[in-house]
Amino acid sequence: MKSGPSSSELTEVAESALTSVPEYWAEACKHLVKKDRVMKRLIPQFGDACLQSRGDAFSTLARSIVGQQISVKAAQTVWHRFAALPRKMTPGNVLKLKVDDMRAAGLSARKVEYLVDLSIHFDAGTVHVKDWQAMDDEAIIAELIAIRGIGRWTAEMFLIFYLRRPNVLPLDDVGLINGISQSYFSGEAVSRSDAREVAAAWAPYCSVATWYIWRSLDPLPVLGAE
Repeated sequence: MKSGPSSSELTEVAESALTSVPEYWAEACKHLVKKDRVMKRLIPQFGDACLQSRGDAFSTLARSIVGQQISVKAAQTVWHRFAALPRKMTPGNVLKLKVDDMRAAGLSARKVEYLVDLSIHFDAGTVHVKDWQAMDDEAIIAELIAIRGIGRWTAEMFLIFYLRRPNVLPLDDVGLINGISQSYFSGEAVSRSDAREVAAAWAPYCSVATWYIWRSLDPLPVLGAE
């Protein structure tokens, strides 16, 4: 199980401009307030704040790989060193980098392999970025987890933050499970099936409800990565 984005490599790490409010956000909040007692309490606490994303698909996924199993601060340091190597962060440019230079930036041998595999998939067009808007969530997840170093959790975070899909329920996320435990079960341990039962009232806006659960644990905004 992975920790939530508020403490992961996918948070508050980019300098680029934020995107606009998701078109479904207001309707989602209305739905959740009407259907769920906890959401009725939580949503008004955070005003106009909402899920936001940054950057491009390749850089977002590359950054998630760089940040695996290290602290947010360490991930930022390594990312900035790595990002300074190519003139522009593109799949083709990453494939031209020397392994020794990537290692010198602080990347492990395994992460170098993952970043190369990511770059190969993007460069060869085996991930259908231009078709993603027309594809369903599971089809996109299937494409992403075929890349070395990307598991279901990372793919779901990508769906929520980069593609801003409205109905993703990341049951492998520790933050979500802990938040459901605290908000719905008075701190008692909850199973995935318990979480699914709670989330039944959230559909078709599980991503939005998940974001508010994260906010209930950490009041700082939860943002997507560059």
